[in-house]
Amino acid sequence: MTSTALHDLGVAQLATELRERRVSAVEAAQHFLARAQAHQNLGAYVAVNPDITLAQARAQDAAIVAGTAGPLAGVPIAHKDIFVTKGFPSTAGSKMLAGYQSPFDATVVTRLADAGAVTLGKLNCDEFAMGSANENSAVAPVGFDAPAPVRNPWATDRIPGGSSGGSAVAVAARLAPAVTGTDTGGSIRQPASFCGITGIKPTYGRASRYGMIAFASSLDQAGPMARSAEDCALLLSAMCGPDPDRDSTSLDVPAENFSAKLNDSIDGLRIGIPAEFFGEGLAPDVRAAVDGALKEYEKLGAKLVPISLPRTQLSIPVYYIIAPAEASSNLSRFDGVKFGHRAKDYTDLVDMYKKTRAEGFGDEVKRRIMIGAYVLSHGYYDAYYLQAQKIRRMIADDFQNAFKECDIIAGPVAPTVAWKLGDHGNDPLADYLADIFTLPGSLAGLPGMSVPCGFSDGGMQGSGAEVGKPLPVGLQLIGNYFQEARLLNAAHRLQQATDFHLRRPEGF
Repeated sequence: MTSTALHDLGVAQLATELRERRVSAVEAAQHFLARAQAHQNLGAYVAVNPDITLAQARAQDAAIVAGTAGPLAGVPIAHKDIFVTKGFPSTAGSKMLAGYQSPFDATVVTRLADAGAVTLGKLNCDEFAMGSANENSAVAPVGFDAPAPVRNPWATDRIPGGSSGGSAVAVAARLAPAVTGTDTGGSIRQPASFCGITGIKPTYGRASRYGMIAFASSLDQAGPMARSAEDCALLLSAMCGPDPDRDSTSLDVPAENFSAKLNDSIDGLRIGIPAEFFGEGLAPDVRAAVDGALKEYEKLGAKLVPISLPRTQLSIPVYYIIAPAEASSNLSRFDGVKFGHRAKDYTDLVDMYKKTRAEGFGDEVKRRIMIGAYVLSHGYYDAYYLQAQKIRRMIADDFQNAFKECDIIAGPVAPTVAWKLGDHGNDPLADYLADIFTLPGSLAGLPGMSVPCGFSDGGMQGSGAEVGKPLPVGLQLIGNYFQEARLLNAAHRLQQATDFHLRRPEGF
């Protein structure tokens, strides 16, 4: 048995302990299930099934003994509740899918299982992945009788970020060594930043979308979240690969070993610094942490290069036209006929549609469906949707021009640290504006990640945060298409020089 507590081990360390049989997969699974139960107050898990988890763990112990184990054999992992899974409910955080049991696993879930990962359970998320705070979930977390927001373990009066808030909290609070998330406009990177962990969104199409409940099909992308870049590289290697028979957006790019170049030198690496990411609205404590990380890169031999991404501000209106348009189409399938919630009292088919959707969807989902239907309607399509697609192409071109001057791009993930629960109240625009730095890369389909780079003095200016409650800050790294290995190497080298990714919330 290892002398270090199991929840203090990263994926790479835990995989080694399991492979060398110093700890069993069953022991690891039991340990993390116990931690999840002990910290139910955070609201991270929405479903667990110990019988299934332990059965998977026993199978991995047998594979290790037989010498047929995969690279992640016995490593516990939890999945965002946007991925369908056999044996666990798959709800997308919505009343519309309450109690739904999928007959199959998502491709990402299958690939991680093939690598030996053991499923701990399903994690809370904003309804249909729509949100920046994880306050939009309509599903009761494990241990709760009613829906509740996920709480940031660094300060439980704070949001964890969204929509992959449950995923980020599970890693930050040591309730799982690794998790899956999805990123449509920043939903891996932003909660990773707010919770002080590492997360990466690969190039659009790298990871199969099959079995991932759709929000915006041209933007949704799966990715791993863990404590370190080394751990994310192991997970991403298992998750990625072509899936053309089941996902038409899957790229015909072979799987890659993202761990192979983790220790390469970054001497001479050109890091682009976009002026638009460091202007008005960026909190001083966030800027200070990001600047500190950039100085570390200079010490490691990297060169900082000023660049421009001139259409950064346009990414918000463009995203909030395109994503709702795709959502209005994707969510039309939830009508009470085929699966999911159905209204009890109705007079005819149309009345059933109306009442089912009115009852099943939350406010934010309804808001985006209505916006999407509006911008796609006759008379407005050309003025809004078509123009947004044109500007989207220009945003992608801005990045390609920037990559002529640099190898990767660096900046803040979000303008502030995590805000207080309820602070944005009924002002969805406040949440939308918080995505300003993550949306451009998503619209361009580029790989991007969040790397812990420091802490604030206690939160947003004027937020009344307690002194002595430092909150995490993430550094965003953006690469050109298929440059995940370069991003992970840059992140790994920073983590070898700093310890921010090793710090934990008090009490966890």
